[in-house]
Amino acid sequence: MDELTNSWLLDGKGGGRKLKWNELGALHADGSDRLWMHLNYSKPEVQEWMYEESGLSPLTVEALLQTETRPRCVVADEGLMIFLRGVNLNPGADPEDMVSLRLWIGEKKIFTLGLRHLLSLDDLRTLISQGSGPESTGDFIVMLVELLLDRAGIVIEDLYDLVDQLEDSVLVASGHQQREQLAGIRRQAISLRRFLAPQREALNRLSSERSSILNDEHHLRLREAYDRLTRFVEDLDAARERAGVVHESLISSLTEQTNVRMYILAIISAIFLPLSFITGLLGINVGGIPGADSPFGFVIVIGAIVLMGGVLWAFFRWRRWF
Repeated sequence: MDELTNSWLLDGKGGGRKLKWNELGALHADGSDRLWMHLNYSKPEVQEWMYEESGLSPLTVEALLQTETRPRCVVADEGLMIFLRGVNLNPGADPEDMVSLRLWIGEKKIFTLGLRHLLSLDDLRTLISQGSGPESTGDFIVMLVELLLDRAGIVIEDLYDLVDQLEDSVLVASGHQQREQLAGIRRQAISLRRFLAPQREALNRLSSERSSILNDEHHLRLREAYDRLTRFVEDLDAARERAGVVHESLISSLTEQTNVRMYILAIISAIFLPLSFITGLLGINVGGIPGADSPFGFVIVIGAIVLMGGVLWAFFRWRRWF
Protein backbone atom coordinates (compact mmCIF):
# COMPACT_ATOMS: atom_id res chain seq x y z
CA MET A 1 0.00 0.00 0.00
CA ASP A 2 2.98 2.39 0.30
CA GLU A 3 2.74 3.41 -3.34
CA LEU A 4 -0.93 4.34 -2.83
CA THR A 5 -0.40 6.69 0.10
CA ASN A 6 1.56 9.73 1.10
CA SER A 7 0.82 10.12 4.77
CA TRP A 8 2.35 12.22 7.51
CA LEU A 9 2.40 12.35 11.28
CA LEU A 10 2.10 16.02 12.26
CA ASP A 11 3.92 17.08 15.43
CA GLY A 12 1.67 20.06 16.22
CA LYS A 13 4.56 22.50 15.83
CA GLY A 14 4.59 22.89 12.06
CA GLY A 15 6.67 19.82 11.35
CA GLY A 16 6.11 16.12 10.87
CA ARG A 17 7.46 12.94 9.39
CA LYS A 18 6.36 10.74 6.53
CA LEU A 19 4.79 7.44 7.50
CA LYS A 20 4.84 3.98 6.01
CA TRP A 21 1.63 2.03 5.71
CA ASN A 22 2.43 -0.39 8.54
CA GLU A 23 2.99 2.58 10.89
CA LEU A 24 -0.16 4.32 9.71
CA GLY A 25 -2.51 1.54 10.72
CA ALA A 26 -1.54 1.60 14.41
CA LEU A 27 -1.49 5.39 14.66
CA HIS A 28 -4.85 5.66 12.93
CA ALA A 29 -6.39 3.16 15.33
CA ASP A 30 -4.92 4.99 18.35
CA GLY A 31 -6.43 8.35 17.30
CA SER A 32 -4.31 10.48 19.65
CA ASP A 33 -1.94 11.88 17.01
CA ARG A 34 -2.57 14.29 14.17
CA LEU A 35 -2.47 12.30 10.94
CA TRP A 36 -2.64 13.39 7.34
CA MET A 37 -3.45 10.54 4.97
CA HIS A 38 -3.34 11.23 1.24
CA LEU A 39 -4.85 8.40 -0.81
CA ASN A 40 -5.35 7.54 -4.46
CA TYR A 41 -9.10 7.01 -4.53
CA SER A 42 -9.04 5.07 -7.82
CA LYS A 43 -7.31 2.05 -6.25
CA PRO A 44 -9.60 -0.79 -5.08
CA GLU A 45 -7.39 -1.32 -2.00
CA VAL A 46 -7.88 2.30 -0.96
CA GLN A 47 -11.64 2.13 -1.51
CA GLU A 48 -11.87 -1.02 0.60
CA TRP A 49 -9.76 0.55 3.37
CA MET A 50 -11.87 3.71 3.37
CA TYR A 51 -15.07 1.73 3.87
CA GLU A 52 -13.70 -0.69 6.46
CA GLU A 53 -10.91 1.08 8.36
CA SER A 54 -11.24 4.86 7.99
CA GLY A 55 -13.91 5.23 10.65
CA LEU A 56 -16.08 7.39 8.40
CA SER A 57 -19.70 6.59 7.64
CA PRO A 58 -20.49 4.80 4.36
CA LEU A 59 -22.32 7.89 3.05
CA THR A 60 -19.28 10.08 3.68
CA VAL A 61 -16.93 7.56 2.06
CA GLU A 62 -19.25 7.23 -0.93
CA ALA A 63 -19.22 11.01 -1.39
CA LEU A 64 -15.42 11.13 -1.15
CA LEU A 65 -15.03 8.38 -3.76
CA GLN A 66 -17.35 9.90 -6.37
CA THR A 67 -15.93 10.05 -9.88
CA GLU A 68 -17.19 13.56 -10.61
CA THR A 69 -17.25 16.28 -7.96
CA ARG A 70 -17.99 19.98 -7.72
CA PRO A 71 -16.41 22.31 -5.15
CA ARG A 72 -18.47 22.42 -1.97
CA CYS A 73 -18.24 22.23 1.82
CA VAL A 74 -20.49 20.20 4.14
CA VAL A 75 -20.40 18.96 7.73
CA ALA A 76 -19.97 15.18 7.92
CA ASP A 77 -19.12 12.72 10.72
CA GLU A 78 -18.18 15.44 13.24
CA GLY A 79 -15.79 16.95 10.74
CA LEU A 80 -15.71 18.96 7.54
CA MET A 81 -15.96 17.37 4.10
CA ILE A 82 -14.59 19.71 1.45
CA PHE A 83 -14.23 19.33 -2.30
CA LEU A 84 -11.73 21.65 -3.99
CA ARG A 85 -10.03 22.11 -7.34
CA GLY A 86 -6.46 23.10 -8.15
CA VAL A 87 -4.95 24.27 -11.42
CA ASN A 88 -3.24 21.52 -13.37
CA LEU A 89 0.44 22.47 -13.69
CA ASN A 90 1.66 18.98 -14.55
CA PRO A 91 3.94 18.73 -17.62
CA GLY A 92 1.97 18.68 -20.86
CA ALA A 93 -1.34 19.43 -19.13
CA ASP A 94 -3.68 22.37 -19.57
CA PRO A 95 -3.97 24.51 -16.40
CA GLU A 96 -7.74 24.84 -16.89
CA ASP A 97 -8.08 21.02 -16.67
CA MET A 98 -8.35 21.43 -12.92
CA VAL A 99 -7.38 18.65 -10.51
CA SER A 100 -10.02 17.42 -8.09
CA LEU A 101 -9.12 17.15 -4.40
CA ARG A 102 -11.45 15.67 -1.78
CA LEU A 103 -10.90 16.25 1.95
CA TRP A 104 -12.34 15.16 5.24
CA ILE A 105 -10.94 16.99 8.24
CA GLY A 106 -11.54 16.12 11.88
CA GLU A 107 -9.95 17.15 15.16
CA LYS A 108 -7.00 14.80 14.74
CA LYS A 109 -7.28 13.22 11.30
CA ILE A 110 -7.11 14.50 7.77
CA PHE A 111 -8.04 12.48 4.70
CA THR A 112 -7.17 13.89 1.29
CA LEU A 113 -8.03 11.90 -1.80
CA GLY A 114 -6.95 12.56 -5.35
CA LEU A 115 -6.11 10.91 -8.64
CA ARG A 116 -3.72 13.29 -10.36
CA HIS A 117 -0.62 15.00 -9.08
CA LEU A 118 -1.26 18.38 -7.44
CA LEU A 119 1.68 20.74 -6.92
CA SER A 120 -0.03 22.55 -4.04
CA LEU A 121 0.17 19.34 -2.00
CA ASP A 122 3.89 19.18 -2.78
CA ASP A 123 4.19 22.74 -1.49
CA LEU A 124 2.46 21.72 1.73
CA ARG A 125 4.71 18.68 2.18
CA THR A 126 7.75 20.91 1.70
CA LEU A 127 6.51 23.27 4.42
CA ILE A 128 6.00 20.34 6.79
CA SER A 129 9.50 19.04 6.05
CA GLN A 130 10.89 22.49 6.84
CA GLY A 131 8.93 22.77 10.08
CA SER A 132 6.75 25.58 8.73
CA GLY A 133 3.64 23.53 8.09
CA PRO A 134 0.27 23.35 9.84
CA GLU A 135 0.13 23.02 13.61
CA SER A 136 -3.48 21.82 13.67
CA THR A 137 -6.03 20.37 11.31
CA GLY A 138 -7.58 23.83 11.02
CA ASP A 139 -4.20 25.22 9.98
CA PHE A 140 -3.98 22.44 7.41
CA ILE A 141 -7.12 23.39 5.49
CA VAL A 142 -6.33 27.12 5.66
CA MET A 143 -2.77 26.65 4.39
CA LEU A 144 -3.92 24.27 1.66
CA VAL A 145 -6.54 26.76 0.44
CA GLU A 146 -3.93 29.53 0.38
CA LEU A 147 -1.48 27.35 -1.56
CA LEU A 148 -4.17 26.43 -4.09
CA LEU A 149 -4.93 30.12 -4.59
CA ASP A 150 -1.23 30.94 -4.97
CA ARG A 151 -0.96 28.52 -7.88
CA ALA A 152 -4.24 29.67 -9.42
CA GLY A 153 -3.15 33.30 -9.12
CA ILE A 154 -0.03 32.64 -11.20
CA VAL A 155 -2.10 31.09 -14.01
CA ILE A 156 -4.65 33.91 -14.00
CA GLU A 157 -1.92 36.56 -13.98
CA ASP A 158 -0.24 34.90 -16.98
CA LEU A 159 -3.62 34.82 -18.74
CA TYR A 160 -4.09 38.53 -18.10
CA ASP A 161 -0.58 39.31 -19.38
CA LEU A 162 -1.29 37.37 -22.57
CA VAL A 163 -4.43 39.45 -23.16
CA ASP A 164 -2.33 42.62 -22.73
CA GLN A 165 0.20 41.37 -25.28
CA LEU A 166 -2.51 40.52 -27.79
CA GLU A 167 -4.13 43.93 -27.33
CA ASP A 168 -0.82 45.58 -28.21
CA SER A 169 -0.11 43.25 -31.13
CA VAL A 170 -3.54 43.79 -32.69
CA LEU A 171 -2.76 47.52 -32.92
CA VAL A 172 0.36 46.70 -34.96
CA ALA A 173 -0.80 43.81 -37.12
CA SER A 174 -3.68 41.38 -37.37
CA GLY A 175 -3.56 37.69 -38.22
CA HIS A 176 -5.31 34.36 -37.92
CA GLN A 177 -2.80 33.20 -35.27
CA GLN A 178 -4.05 35.93 -32.95
CA ARG A 179 -7.61 34.75 -33.46
CA GLU A 180 -6.61 31.26 -32.32
CA GLN A 181 -4.83 32.69 -29.26
CA LEU A 182 -7.85 34.78 -28.32
CA ALA A 183 -10.14 31.79 -28.68
CA GLY A 184 -7.78 29.82 -26.43
CA ILE A 185 -7.83 32.58 -23.80
CA ARG A 186 -11.60 32.71 -23.73
CA ARG A 187 -11.83 28.92 -23.51
CA GLN A 188 -9.30 28.83 -20.67
CA ALA A 189 -11.05 31.63 -18.76
CA ILE A 190 -14.41 29.87 -19.06
CA SER A 191 -12.96 26.53 -17.93
CA LEU A 192 -11.21 28.05 -14.91
CA ARG A 193 -14.29 30.00 -13.89
CA ARG A 194 -16.42 26.87 -14.13
CA PHE A 195 -14.77 25.49 -10.99
CA LEU A 196 -13.44 28.61 -9.27
CA ALA A 197 -16.89 30.21 -9.01
CA PRO A 198 -18.43 27.31 -7.00
CA GLN A 199 -15.14 27.02 -5.08
CA ARG A 200 -15.67 30.62 -3.99
CA GLU A 201 -19.06 29.64 -2.56
CA ALA A 202 -17.46 26.65 -0.83
CA LEU A 203 -14.92 28.96 0.82
CA ASN A 204 -17.71 31.31 1.84
CA ARG A 205 -19.46 28.40 3.54
CA LEU A 206 -16.22 27.21 5.12
CA SER A 207 -15.30 30.67 6.43
CA SER A 208 -18.66 30.96 8.19
CA GLU A 209 -18.73 27.38 9.52
CA ARG A 210 -18.70 27.30 13.33
CA SER A 211 -16.62 24.25 14.09
CA SER A 212 -14.16 23.38 16.83
CA ILE A 213 -11.66 22.67 14.06
CA LEU A 214 -11.52 26.34 13.05
CA ASN A 215 -10.62 29.22 15.37
CA ASP A 216 -11.08 32.96 14.85
CA GLU A 217 -7.76 33.32 13.03
CA HIS A 218 -8.74 30.53 10.65
CA HIS A 219 -12.06 32.24 9.90
CA LEU A 220 -10.26 35.51 9.21
CA ARG A 221 -7.77 33.89 6.83
CA LEU A 222 -10.52 31.94 5.08
CA ARG A 223 -12.50 35.15 4.62
CA GLU A 224 -9.41 36.73 3.07
CA ALA A 225 -9.04 33.68 0.82
CA TYR A 226 -12.70 34.06 -0.19
CA ASP A 227 -12.13 37.73 -1.08
CA ARG A 228 -9.01 36.78 -3.02
CA LEU A 229 -10.84 34.09 -4.96
CA THR A 230 -13.63 36.57 -5.69
CA ARG A 231 -11.04 38.84 -7.28
CA PHE A 232 -9.77 35.89 -9.33
CA VAL A 233 -13.27 35.17 -10.64
CA GLU A 234 -13.72 38.85 -11.48
CA ASP A 235 -10.34 38.87 -13.24
CA LEU A 236 -11.39 35.85 -15.30
CA ASP A 237 -14.61 37.60 -16.28
CA ALA A 238 -12.63 40.71 -17.22
CA ALA A 239 -10.07 38.69 -19.19
CA ARG A 240 -12.84 36.92 -21.10
CA GLU A 241 -14.57 40.23 -21.88
CA ARG A 242 -11.31 41.89 -22.91
CA ALA A 243 -10.47 38.94 -25.13
CA GLY A 244 -13.92 39.30 -26.69
CA VAL A 245 -13.35 43.01 -27.36
CA VAL A 246 -9.91 42.33 -28.84
CA HIS A 247 -11.41 39.55 -30.96
CA GLU A 248 -14.08 41.90 -32.29
CA SER A 249 -11.42 44.51 -33.04
CA LEU A 250 -9.34 41.88 -34.81
CA ILE A 251 -12.31 40.70 -36.87
CA SER A 252 -13.13 44.31 -37.76
CA SER A 253 -9.54 44.91 -38.85
CA LEU A 254 -9.44 41.74 -40.94
CA THR A 255 -12.80 42.62 -42.51
CA GLU A 256 -11.57 46.09 -43.34
CA GLN A 257 -8.43 44.67 -44.96
CA THR A 258 -10.57 42.27 -47.00
CA ASN A 259 -12.87 45.09 -48.09
CA VAL A 260 -9.90 47.21 -49.20
CA ARG A 261 -8.51 44.34 -51.24
CA MET A 262 -11.91 43.65 -52.80
CA TYR A 263 -12.32 47.34 -53.62
CA ILE A 264 -8.93 47.45 -55.35
CA LEU A 265 -9.84 44.35 -57.34
CA ALA A 266 -13.15 45.98 -58.30
CA ILE A 267 -11.32 49.10 -59.56
CA ILE A 268 -8.92 46.96 -61.59
CA SER A 269 -11.86 45.02 -63.02
CA ALA A 270 -13.63 48.27 -63.91
CA ILE A 271 -10.55 49.41 -65.85
CA PHE A 272 -9.93 46.15 -67.68
CA LEU A 273 -13.56 45.24 -68.41
CA PRO A 274 -14.02 47.68 -71.35
CA LEU A 275 -10.51 46.87 -72.59
CA SER A 276 -11.35 43.17 -72.57
CA PHE A 277 -14.55 43.95 -74.45
CA ILE A 278 -12.60 45.75 -77.18
CA THR A 279 -10.01 42.98 -77.55
CA GLY A 280 -12.77 40.41 -77.66
CA LEU A 281 -14.65 42.38 -80.29
CA LEU A 282 -11.54 42.67 -82.46
CA GLY A 283 -10.91 38.95 -82.16
CA ILE A 284 -14.09 37.73 -83.83
CA ASN A 285 -13.57 35.78 -87.07
CA VAL A 286 -15.56 37.95 -89.50
CA GLY A 287 -14.53 40.26 -92.27
CA GLY A 288 -14.40 44.05 -92.10
CA ILE A 289 -12.40 44.40 -88.88
CA PRO A 290 -10.68 47.84 -88.99
CA GLY A 291 -6.92 47.68 -89.48
CA ALA A 292 -6.87 43.98 -90.24
CA ASP A 293 -4.80 44.56 -93.40
CA SER A 294 -2.68 47.42 -92.02
CA PRO A 295 0.88 46.68 -90.83
CA PHE A 296 0.31 49.21 -88.02
CA GLY A 297 -3.03 47.79 -86.91
CA PHE A 298 -1.69 45.98 -83.84
CA VAL A 299 0.30 49.00 -82.66
CA ILE A 300 -2.74 51.25 -83.08
CA VAL A 301 -4.95 48.89 -81.09
CA ILE A 302 -2.39 48.61 -78.27
CA GLY A 303 -2.04 52.38 -78.17
CA ALA A 304 -5.80 52.84 -78.06
CA ILE A 305 -6.13 50.32 -75.24
CA VAL A 306 -3.35 51.99 -73.21
CA LEU A 307 -4.91 55.40 -73.80
CA MET A 308 -8.35 54.19 -72.75
CA GLY A 309 -6.91 52.53 -69.65
CA GLY A 310 -5.12 55.76 -68.73
CA VAL A 311 -8.29 57.78 -69.21
CA LEU A 312 -10.26 55.40 -66.98
CA TRP A 313 -7.54 55.49 -64.31
CA ALA A 314 -7.48 59.30 -64.40
CA PHE A 315 -11.28 59.41 -64.17
CA PHE A 316 -11.33 57.16 -61.09
CA ARG A 317 -8.62 59.26 -59.47
CA TRP A 318 -10.54 62.45 -60.26
CA ARG A 319 -13.64 60.98 -58.62
CA ARG A 320 -11.45 59.89 -55.66
CA TRP A 321 -12.62 56.33 -55.91
CA PHE A 322 -9.17 55.13 -54.85
